[in-house]
Amino acid sequence: MARQPAKTLWYDRPRYVYLEFCVEDSTDVKVVIEDQRLVFSCKNADGVEFYNEINLYARVNSKDSREKRSDRSITCFMRKWKEKVAWPRITKENIKPAWLSVDFDNWRDWEGDEEVERAMAFVSHPDAGEGDRQRPPTSHG
Repeated sequence: MARQPAKTLWYDRPRYVYLEFCVEDSTDVKVVIEDQRLVFSCKNADGVEFYNEINLYARVNSKDSREKRSDRSITCFMRKWKEKVAWPRITKENIKPAWLSVDFDNWRDWEGDEEVERAMAFVSHPDAGEGDRQRPPTSHG
């Protein structure tokens, strides 16, 4: 039986890129995440083999990337090498394979989103907003 690509959804976030391979009741799941490539394979309950290989748009931190299997799909979380840089697509090549789609349920256009930017700034500067508490007490005579 020939291998076929799994239907795949993807979405972008400031720190991670997410890929979901939609295979129910998967077995023999193998996910290899390299700096600029992801290889996925598995079988479904009927023994059909799935295989996807994606040359990624940009570099990811393969050591801080992982996958999670559920009964309905396998989701990969890939840590971006350059955080807060939006990916216009998941593939290196500017072509969209028939099996690949944007996950519009999870998509958020976070780039230029002031609320996200503020949240990110606050997280990266833990002392933000604590200026009042750092002043020495004033003595009153």
